[in-house]
Amino acid sequence: MNPFNAFTVSAPGARHQSSFRSMFENHAQALCLAQQAEQAAPSANAVEKDQPGDPSFNPRNKRVTQRHPLLRNISYLLAIDEHRNFTRAADALCVSQSALSQKVRQLEEEVGAQLFDRSGRVVRITDFGAVYLEYARRAYNDLLTAQRAMQDVHDLSRGQLRVAFTPTFTEYLVAPVIEHFHERYPGIVVEMTEMSLDSVESALLDDQVDLAFGFVDVRSEDIEAEPLFREQLMLVIGKTHPLAQQRTPITLDQFARIPLALLTTSFVSRFYVDSYFQSFDMQPTVALQANSISAVLKIVSRGKIATILPNTIEFEHRDLQYVALDPAFPVRTTALLRSRRAYRSTAAAAFSATVLDMLDNGCLASLRTLTPALA
Repeated sequence: MNPFNAFTVSAPGARHQSSFRSMFENHAQALCLAQQAEQAAPSANAVEKDQPGDPSFNPRNKRVTQRHPLLRNISYLLAIDEHRNFTRAADALCVSQSALSQKVRQLEEEVGAQLFDRSGRVVRITDFGAVYLEYARRAYNDLLTAQRAMQDVHDLSRGQLRVAFTPTFTEYLVAPVIEHFHERYPGIVVEMTEMSLDSVESALLDDQVDLAFGFVDVRSEDIEAEPLFREQLMLVIGKTHPLAQQRTPITLDQFARIPLALLTTSFVSRFYVDSYFQSFDMQPTVALQANSISAVLKIVSRGKIATILPNTIEFEHRDLQYVALDPAFPVRTTALLRSRRAYRSTAAAAFSATVLDMLDNGCLASLRTLTPALA
């Protein structure tokens, strides 16, 4: 069965649709035949560097597949489109620039059109190239999914798992979860990526990650959220801070006078902080801003400056104090996120079960008691 029969063609002009689909299918079939020929008589002039144990190429980590010529050829096009320069694309792919140029010319001859405009200093994709790459990228993602499914081992003796998370989870949640998961399944290689919340959702929808730590209030209906525990933003101070002995919530008047170290606007928690200030028409005393939670925590621990972070940070940073505010920040629910459309591997299912077990009966159980339920 042709793997491209399920594609929905949406080329720019209606008159191009059937011809473009036929061209792409014929090209894919030709590449599959080329794969059989390569396996029977591998070329002595292969330009790619060996990547032992690497079954697939991912433009994000710049690895080249040796097993499927269709994946390899599409990866060339994706790299050029990303870098807009043949030399940089060749470096990222670990191939020579001349070999990459030759391969692209060969592909253009096979499809019967110019895919890239090389006339300027910056390589630009042509209109035909943009359409071709749209369908090529779909085929690329589908083939990678198929490879992961074929490599999935149900006894979990080996495998691969891609997990994303926002920076605050790095401070207290990721390390114990990964440690426990590795103890249970040492043969599973976990690829961890820290990114913004917007990037997390995009990565899930683009099948760049299998699972992600985030929050239940996702924007896309194609993302499924498994609730984990509640958290609430609080004032975080060092043991020697002037307010360290206060046992009552901090009022708005007090809050406005406290020097604060805040995260930059690239952090989702900063959005909630700014919304809080605006809702009460507050002008906070911002002493500094940083794009590193670790840096903020180190500054706060010295006692002069406070910050605003989730109370769940206390799980790992018990050397600090967490003071309630009046009015309090809204409570939000953390979640384990996954795409509803993507293939769910056995390793992903095992990771989800591990996280839930650690919260129900294991070392993470206290995270569910740090933030009381809403009345």
